[in-house]
Amino acid sequence: MKKVLIIGAGPAGLTAAYELLSQSKDVSVVILEEEHVAGGISKTVRCDGNRMDLGGHRFFSKDQEVMEWWKKVMPLQGAASLDDKLLGRESKVFPGGPDPQDEDRVMLLRRRISRIYYKKKFFDYPISMKWSTIRNMGVWCTLKAGCSYLASCICKKKEDCLENFYRNRFGKVLYSMFFEGYTEKLWGRHPREISADWGAQRVKGLSILAILKDICRKVLPGKKNGKVETSLIEEFWYPKHGPGQLWETVAEQVQQMGGELRYGCKVTGIERSADGSISAVCYEENGQVKRQEADVFLSSMPVKDLVAGMKFAVPDEIGRIAAGLPYRDFVTVGLLVPKLNLKNETQIKTLNDLVPDCWIYVQDTGVKLGRIQIFNNWSPYMVEDPENTVFIGLEYFCSEGDDFWNMTREECVSFAVKELVSMGVLKSESVVLQSHREQVKKAYPAYFDTYDEMDKLIAWLNEFGNLYCIGRNGQHRYNNMDHSMATAFEAVKNILSGESRKDNIWNVNTEQEYHEERK
Repeated sequence: MKKVLIIGAGPAGLTAAYELLSQSKDVSVVILEEEHVAGGISKTVRCDGNRMDLGGHRFFSKDQEVMEWWKKVMPLQGAASLDDKLLGRESKVFPGGPDPQDEDRVMLLRRRISRIYYKKKFFDYPISMKWSTIRNMGVWCTLKAGCSYLASCICKKKEDCLENFYRNRFGKVLYSMFFEGYTEKLWGRHPREISADWGAQRVKGLSILAILKDICRKVLPGKKNGKVETSLIEEFWYPKHGPGQLWETVAEQVQQMGGELRYGCKVTGIERSADGSISAVCYEENGQVKRQEADVFLSSMPVKDLVAGMKFAVPDEIGRIAAGLPYRDFVTVGLLVPKLNLKNETQIKTLNDLVPDCWIYVQDTGVKLGRIQIFNNWSPYMVEDPENTVFIGLEYFCSEGDDFWNMTREECVSFAVKELVSMGVLKSESVVLQSHREQVKKAYPAYFDTYDEMDKLIAWLNEFGNLYCIGRNGQHRYNNMDHSMATAFEAVKNILSGESRKDNIWNVNTEQEYHEERK
């Protein structure tokens, strides 16, 4: 029996455990999870009858293995969802729907609607060529943006930073309006200080040209099934009660298959045996330091912390690179309000005429707020009373220990509400019925500082034949859920087949085909 220890019960760790136990009878699996709930950053937070999704998690992938895996765990719902019923809409029916006895554990098919809120006006995200865009920008600004884009097509800049990456695809004017300030909010660094790798991974094929091609695909005969960039996809799946519901279900199935999941266990040390392989991990549980040996180790903990916790000599250069890897931390403020002070000027019918957006990107640099999530639109079941209240999540990007992070909960909520009033999203501060704050450390691996030396760190980690780094933080790569799962798929294939090379694991999501905005 091969003993496998997995650090972290997020999408990567749980997927690896599920695949190992379902494919082999010759493995035992133990998962150590620091939190007291499964899902990692994909967990669902419960707030007095309402639910929060940390950062928003759209269940869509061009990897069919991932899509089939999700559907196996939670099938698509065949009956109308709550908002369909209340609005009298017919819902699509899917073959092989959920078990009537377990109708709560289902995926809903949702509309993908995100817009930019800039100077109190809505713009499509990604930017479209609609009349509403021209009207909101103004004819003169639109002409300047068009000329700027044409100039960027003729004179390409060397893509040695994120700024040049965006300017090559959108032109200087659109870059200045919709990318520069928002990127600096997100990372706390100007785009010229950030590696172009981040743009290559996160937006890949998205550009003005891709948007024009998508318009042609929709209006020209015979083009309906053409290739679509992921950021232009119009529908996605979503668990009825949020992403955490799926991962809690996977955790239960892992335990039913014989896996052991220990919550409240923080890994603090990594030990090496005489032959150079990893032999054990040390962890804290209920104030006690414990030790767990295994034959194989899969780590989804931040690679920075993994190296720092190694209880043996780490080469100085490797220690320096790992210690210098940067992260961006994250705060979500949840607010329950009777309604938003935003008019639904779309043709989409919603409960209480609520704007239909899942996300609203806030590009204005005059406020710290980065995005607004409207949980009613992700799933009406996320809100206790979706007919009479709106539950929103306000996303702030910060660094652990900075002034915003160190605010008390009351100060943070007050700050957020004041920003919404100044933006015109709420009429007054007195309309808030309920509030919540959630802080997430090391939410986003960043692409600056020692990141450009990551290849040296990867080569060194690969020297440990029984250690597999998976997931977003495990690889210090800004992966989405599907890519984190794919790293687990590849690691499991290697473990069960005896493959020693790990290129397939590290190469997940390095292809230049597609990516979605942050999830």
